[in-house]
Amino acid sequence: MSDRDWVRYATGLLEADRAAERATPLHRLPLPAMPSVPILVKDESARVTGSVKYRFARSLLLGAVARGDVRRGTPLVEATGGNMAVAEAHVARMLGLSFTAVVPGRSAPDRIARIAAHGGTVHRVDPPLAVYENAERLARQVSGHYLDCLSTLGPAIDADLDNGVPGLPDEIMHALTPEPAWIVTGAGTGATSRAIGRYLRRHGHATRLAVVDAENSAYFPGWVTDARDYATGMPSRIEGIGRPRMEPAFDPAVVDLVIPVPDASSVAAMRFLAGALGVPAGPSTGACLWGACHLAHRMSRAGESGTVVVVAADGADPYRRTFYDDDWVAGKGWDLAEPARRLERFVRTGDWGA
Repeated sequence: MSDRDWVRYATGLLEADRAAERATPLHRLPLPAMPSVPILVKDESARVTGSVKYRFARSLLLGAVARGDVRRGTPLVEATGGNMAVAEAHVARMLGLSFTAVVPGRSAPDRIARIAAHGGTVHRVDPPLAVYENAERLARQVSGHYLDCLSTLGPAIDADLDNGVPGLPDEIMHALTPEPAWIVTGAGTGATSRAIGRYLRRHGHATRLAVVDAENSAYFPGWVTDARDYATGMPSRIEGIGRPRMEPAFDPAVVDLVIPVPDASSVAAMRFLAGALGVPAGPSTGACLWGACHLAHRMSRAGESGTVVVVAADGADPYRRTFYDDDWVAGKGWDLAEPARRLERFVRTGDWGA
């Protein structure tokens, strides 16, 4: 197969995968005390790699192939061990390409196993912030391509929007009539909020976008102060959201509200969602649920009606031995009792408190 034939083959394969994709489920939470402000959960754990990142990984690889950065046999390298690495490993395997994730040395075994399960390999380095320079160096050494998702996701998302490629916001808006009042998501790379926010504005929707943020993260203070270069220098403890800096893909101009959520509240809401409401998800979804309850309460008090949609970025399986483990949670010093009681009261009575 010639290089040109391979490009046609790879592009056709990924485009066919996109065309065959089905919408993920929308779960309605039981809120009998607030019938005019329903909360729905958009379950992105139903994607093939178990997270919202799958669409982005496919788009990123499509763009790299179209630019000629990735050819037949090109080794792929990335500097992350999270959901994005799992999704990229899966797409790389579809194309018959090797994939290596450069991760911090103390990365949890479950993270490593998920990448391996989708055909990738892992290269551990220390200190944690050295993953970026090491990934770039490794790509040069193997004559490969450094995907660099933190820098390249923004352009990939914009290209999809420019070309009218259906995505997550299309699914949400087409499934709901009338359109929702709010969509709530988290910000890790900033890709999901960028895709949703730019879509809403491009198509003139009245739906507003709220982003939840974790402790130690730069997104809330950076958004409030309009400081694009804001940095905390501290890592988030809630996997999937929060960064020590505002990443290039994050677009604060398309975000209507950023809601800071205490870490213990995120974990309590994650467990509440799985236990009481039957939607197992990760801690970033717990933060989104907490933010959605805040918004629903605010709307109800103001006499407003409308749907609040929570984006569930991933499922519970990667967190069984961490965020769902009582001893592990206790070791973090998180007391979940009070936020759990608050959630139970809210679902039962609609009272969110101060």
